[in-house]
Amino acid sequence: MESARVRYSQLTAHRSAFLDVAIDCAKLTIPTLLITEETATPYSRFSTPWQSVGAKGVVTLASKLMLGLLPPSTSFFKLQLDDSKLGVELPPESKSELDLSFAKVERMIMESIAASTDRVQIFSAIKHLVVTGNALLYMGKDGMKMYPLNRYVVERDGNGNVTEIVTRERVSRKILGEQFKVPPTNRESVVDSSTGGHDKDVDVYTCVKRNKKGWYWHQEADDKLIPGSEGKAPKEKTPWLPLRFVTVDGEDYGRSRVEEFLGDLKSLEALMQALVEGSAAAAKVVFTVSPSSTTKPASLANASNGAIIQGRPDDIGVVQVAKQADFQTAFHLAGVLEKRISEAFLILNPRQSERTTAEEVRMTQMELEQQLGGLFSLLTVEFLIPYLNRKMHSLQTSKKIPAIPKGLVNPVIVAGINALGRGQDREALVQFITTIAQTMGPEALSQYMNADEAIKRLAAAQGIDVLNLVKSVEERQQDAAEQQQQMQQASMMQQAGQFANSPMMDPTKNPNAQDAMAAAMQQYTGMSPDEAIQQSQAQQPQPAPA
Repeated sequence: MESARVRYSQLTAHRSAFLDVAIDCAKLTIPTLLITEETATPYSRFSTPWQSVGAKGVVTLASKLMLGLLPPSTSFFKLQLDDSKLGVELPPESKSELDLSFAKVERMIMESIAASTDRVQIFSAIKHLVVTGNALLYMGKDGMKMYPLNRYVVERDGNGNVTEIVTRERVSRKILGEQFKVPPTNRESVVDSSTGGHDKDVDVYTCVKRNKKGWYWHQEADDKLIPGSEGKAPKEKTPWLPLRFVTVDGEDYGRSRVEEFLGDLKSLEALMQALVEGSAAAAKVVFTVSPSSTTKPASLANASNGAIIQGRPDDIGVVQVAKQADFQTAFHLAGVLEKRISEAFLILNPRQSERTTAEEVRMTQMELEQQLGGLFSLLTVEFLIPYLNRKMHSLQTSKKIPAIPKGLVNPVIVAGINALGRGQDREALVQFITTIAQTMGPEALSQYMNADEAIKRLAAAQGIDVLNLVKSVEERQQDAAEQQQQMQQASMMQQAGQFANSPMMDPTKNPNAQDAMAAAMQQYTGMSPDEAIQQSQAQQPQPAPA
């Protein structure tokens, strides 16, 4: 069996062409994204491009992709109940309750994502996708990690499915244990001249393979297995996510957005360099003095502003660069290239709002779908679905979310223009209710619509937890009964007051008025005899003073 180091070297040859193009793309945009082995020093000094359009385009496009894939205000997925199970395994009336439960689980998953560092690593991976076309994400127990193209190799089958991944990273020997403290002396493969030797650091290779049962991986250092580094995962819940930006049939690696416009970027880079250097040369002021003139160059050079010296103005000249027409041509062409690149990287429509709204997310997704030609389809298959499956698997394993029955609930990605998101579900439901009220009248809503079901579906569509917010049927029935009882008591008290003011309740005319009042109060209000006597004394009219 070949070691991970040997396998990495074998697959590196196939990656070299893609890596060379990726390095060229990084040099014209953000050079620090891809650090080659030759520049891998504690502090590497990179050459800055003559133009900043490429860097601005990469950051802008990556930000819009991040907004479209993982919107901060809404969920990028929904747990959808399999409708074929309704009426067979589940009663139809349970759909709204299950939707509310699924919405709660979705909020728990999104809160877990927000509390982690996933967004930071995903944004870094998206920038690498825009520039280099490739990135590798690993979802470990301690968080997510991103591997650039120069740190991993990958092999795919004829259908584009990953069969093998090998990563390389340099770590300190101190953290690997006693058996890796002393480096081998007879093997030059572990020696890294860029770090000054092999006594402190060592290359650690992670070999990841997939078979029919699932994913398996282990780590090696000095061609030896690192104890406790083995791992495995189900086929659909792998923590290894190799991403591509643009795919070409038969290729193991992807192509980038920068590569598609590499010609324009190179042309703009050359024009901007010529303009900057030419402008610097044109801005230089040099005076010439005729050799036979009486004007002394030293006197001219040492003269202060407004000084008077001896000489003839005709003997003094100024050297000028007569290239204004060439500058105008280069400047015009540079403007054309900048506009074309700006359109390609979607930097012509900057955000104006201070907070992200659902409409802005939808418009951004539509813009990305129109300009990038189905990019969401690829990122949905290779990133969002595996990312969500792994996230749910990790949270279920750690008991942070309840277990979801397999086959009963299907996670559906709602990123992209062609997917139905929660906003669209809510708008469709509101429009349906409004249409019924406008065409059939408001009374039709109470006649045909189930208010409880409508409230539950609206809450589920907006992801709102209705616990202790919306009253249940039992609570509404109890409130109605209490209201009816209060109305009855108020009516009885009114009748008792009218009876107390009648002439027969006058003590001066009826000696048994107090007993009659107590009996009436007890009859109308249901009071006890003692309470009725006290209330009757208070209700009796007071005799007029003599």
